[in-house]
Amino acid sequence: MMSKIKLSNYQRYIQFLQQESQLSFSDYQELHTWSVTHQAAFWESICRFFSISFDKPWSSVMNLYENPWETTWFTGAEISYVKHVFSQFSNDRPALIFQNETDPLTEISWQALQNKIVHIQQQLLALGVQKGDCVVAYCVNAPETVAAFLAVNGLGAVWSSCSPDFGSDAVIDRFSQLQPKVLFVHSHYTYKGKQFDISQRVAALQEGLKNCGFIDLCESNSFDNIDSNDNELHLTPVLFSDPIWVLFSSGTTGKPKAIVHGTGAMILEHQKALSIHQDVCEGDRYFWNSTTGWMMWNYALSSLLCGATLCLYNGAPNHPKESTLWDFAQQARINHFGHGAVYFQYHADHAFSGIETLDFQHLKTIGSTGSPMSADTCRSLQHRFPNTQVISLSGGTDVCTAFVGGHPEMKVTPGEIQCKMLGAPVEVWNTHGDKILNQAGELVLSKPFLSMPIGLWGDPDNRLMQASYYGVYQQVWNHGDWATENDSGSFIIHGRSDATLNRQGVRIGTAEIYNTLNTREDIKDGLVIHLINDKQDYLLLFVVAKAEINEKEIRAQLREQCSPRHVPDHIICVPDIPYTLSGKKVEIPIKRILMGASIDNVLRLDSLRNPDSIKWFVDYANSNPFT
Repeated sequence: MMSKIKLSNYQRYIQFLQQESQLSFSDYQELHTWSVTHQAAFWESICRFFSISFDKPWSSVMNLYENPWETTWFTGAEISYVKHVFSQFSNDRPALIFQNETDPLTEISWQALQNKIVHIQQQLLALGVQKGDCVVAYCVNAPETVAAFLAVNGLGAVWSSCSPDFGSDAVIDRFSQLQPKVLFVHSHYTYKGKQFDISQRVAALQEGLKNCGFIDLCESNSFDNIDSNDNELHLTPVLFSDPIWVLFSSGTTGKPKAIVHGTGAMILEHQKALSIHQDVCEGDRYFWNSTTGWMMWNYALSSLLCGATLCLYNGAPNHPKESTLWDFAQQARINHFGHGAVYFQYHADHAFSGIETLDFQHLKTIGSTGSPMSADTCRSLQHRFPNTQVISLSGGTDVCTAFVGGHPEMKVTPGEIQCKMLGAPVEVWNTHGDKILNQAGELVLSKPFLSMPIGLWGDPDNRLMQASYYGVYQQVWNHGDWATENDSGSFIIHGRSDATLNRQGVRIGTAEIYNTLNTREDIKDGLVIHLINDKQDYLLLFVVAKAEINEKEIRAQLREQCSPRHVPDHIICVPDIPYTLSGKKVEIPIKRILMGASIDNVLRLDSLRNPDSIKWFVDYANSNPFT
C-alpha cells in the first residue's frame, strides 16, 4: 500500500513542488489554499509538472480585471490539444478500446487512430474547413466520433456535439447559433437492441443548418486499411484562449446557452483533475459512460492526455443484460470506471446481481457524477469493491470539469465528496453573501477560475455571461448548486438550486419543455419540476388544460423534440401555474415546497401575481411527500 501511495501522481506533484520551488505543505487543505491564493504560481507549476508544450510562450500567466469574466490566462501563448494527445503515441498500448451492443470488443492502435484522423482531415479540408471554423456532430459515442473531434481540433477548428437523444428541433436550437461549416452525423445506430434510422431528423438538420457541409460517419466508421496517402497529421496551434469546443447549457428562458471553453484551460485543468485527483497514469484504461452531449464525454477524452487508453461503450448500459458494462469493464481491464450515480444506486439496490463472479482486480477508481451519490450506495460499492476507491465529482457543463472531487490518499466518507479540487476557489455562501460551514447554501467560485468559459457564443458584450453566472452575487460566480462545506473540507452536494433539468447526463432547460408545450392546443400552461435525491428521481409535469389532454401524445412529442430522458414520469393537471409579479414561473420555490420546505422559507405570497395558485401545490406536497 505504501508503495502505491509514494507513486501516486499527487505525491509526485508534492515532491516536485518541494524540489523545484522549495514549497512544502502540512496537509492537503494548506496546499489547496496556496493553489487559490497564488493562482499564477500554481498553474505555472502545473505546466512544468506535466511538461506542457507551448508552440509560443506566454507573456504573463494571469491578468486580473475589474470584471472576473474578463480575466486572461497565459497571454500570448499558443498550444495544441491534439499535439499533446499524440505526444502519448505508443505501439505498446491501444489508443482506444470500443464495444457496442452488436460487435465484440475492439482495440484501436495509435497508428490506426492517426490514419483515421488524417483521412477525416482531408475530408474537412475539401469542404473548406479552416482554423476558427465551427464543426458540429450529431453522433453516438464511437471511435470515429473521437477521431472526428481530434481531426477538427488538429485543424484549429471548434467542435460541438449533441447526442441523437436530442430531437432535431433541440439540435437546431443549439447548432444554428454556431453557423457551422460541417455537420458530422450517424444516420443510424442501435440502442437496446433496436435499429434507429434517423435519416429524417438528419434531413431536417441539413435543412435547418444552411450552407453546411455534411459527413455521415456511418459510411466511413472502419479503422481498418485506411490509406492516409502519406499526408501528415495537422497539428495547428491556437491561442491559449482560443475556443476548443462549445457545450450547451439551458436555463428557464430563451435558447440554450452556447458555452465556449478555451483550449489551454482544458489541457491544464483536465491534466490536473485526471492525473492528480483521480491518479490516472500512463498505461491506465479510462472509462466514463456518457453520450456525446454530456460534458463527461469531453472530460473523458482528456484521459488521452495522461497516456491512458480511452474506453468507449455505445449502447444501453443494461442491454442485453444488467451486467453489460461490468462485463465490458472486466474484458477491457478498465482501471477507472465512471457513470451517473443512479446507475450505481440501481446495482447496489440489487446487490450487484449478475457480477458476483467477475474479476475487478485491475479497478483503481469508481467515479460517480450527474447527481449526488447516497451514503448507502457508496457503502455498498465499498463493500463490493474493497480495493477500489469510490469517488464522486461535482462540477458542470459551464466549466467542463469538477470543482469538488476525489483525492487518491484521502479517506472516503460515504455521502460526502472528499475535497475541493486544486485551483478551484470553491466556497458555500448564504443569501447575504457570507461564507458558511456545516450548513447548506449556494456553491460559488469566490475568485476567477481557469476553466470558466471564455465567453458565450453570440454574447460579445458579456451581458448574458453576467446574467447567467453573476446575477446572484455581484462579481462572484454562482454555480446553481445547493451544497454544504464541512469543517473537514469535504462537501455534500444537495442538487441544483436552479431549475435546469439534468437527467441521466442530458441537460436541458425548462424553456425547451415549455416551447414544446406551447405548440399544443390542449395545454394552456405548464410547469416542469425535477425532484431528485439519493433515492428517487422524478420528473413531474404540471399542466393547465384547455381540453382533455392526450398524455401519450405529450410524451411522444417531448421524446421527439426534447429528449427521451425528459419525458415526464407523471403529468398532473392543476388549476393554475404560479407566476411572480414580473411574469416568471415560480419554479424553484415550488420545487423546494415539493421537497418538504415550508412555504414561509421559500416564498413571499405578495411577490406573486396569482398567490392563490400556491395552495394546490402545498396540498399536493403534503399528500405526496418526496422523501
